[in-house]
Amino acid sequence: QLQASGGGLVQAGGSLRLSCAASGRTFSDYVMGWFRQAPGKEREFVVAISWSGGSTRYVDSVKGRFTISRDNAKNTVYLEMNSLKPEDTAVYYCAFMPRYYGTIYTRPQEYDYWGQGTQVTVSS
Repeated sequence: QLQASGGGLVQAGGSLRLSCAASGRTFSDYVMGWFRQAPGKEREFVVAISWSGGSTRYVDSVKGRFTISRDNAKNTVYLEMNSLKPEDTAVYYCAFMPRYYGTIYTRPQEYDYWGQGTQVTVSS
């Protein structure tokens, strides 16, 4: 189970922080990350992190502005979003892939579990 929190309304240039806590089964290694979906658009990979080694992968459009981190003890992943732009407006979904073999995948189909989604709105 994934429980996401954070999000909200912010002006362009502002910051927000998303959190996603995982509970339930345990896995030897896995990937947690975030996708987003704007109205009328497909769900888009944003960023993810591997749990054991902390490898990360970012979509180009958020590099240098978004930072993903994890708290192993809390089974929680955080997404710090800075310098937000109106085009970052979307519903953000936490995602969980219960395996990691050295590659962080970006297709939604690779992720088995999803959080409920949290709205991020950036006004211009």
